[in-house]
Amino acid sequence: MLAALIRPLESSTAEVIGTSLEDVSTQLRAHQKDGFVLVSSPVRMLKGEAKMQATGTFTRVDGIREIEAESMSALEAQVPEGWQMLSVRSF
Repeated sequence: MLAALIRPLESSTAEVIGTSLEDVSTQLRAHQKDGFVLVSSPVRMLKGEAKMQATGTFTRVDGIREIEAESMSALEAQVPEGWQMLSVRSF
C-alpha cells in the first residue's frame, strides 16, 4: 500500500513600487495571503526615477492532504487537477 501527500498548486503575483528595498519588502508582505509564501521578487530600478519596481510571486504551501492506493499509477490517478504530489511512502 502507498500513501502520498498532495497539495494544491496555486500562485499569485503582486507589482509594487517603492523607494527602498525595505519599502518594497514591506509592500510585498502586505500582499501575502494566508497559506502562501513569497518565492520570487526580482527588483528593477525605474529609469529616470529614484524608485524601484518589484514583481512578487507567491506560492501556496498549505492545504496538504494524504491519499492512499495500491500502486503508483493508482495514486497518480487520484491527484486532482491543479494539485501536486509532494511525497510517497509505502506502509
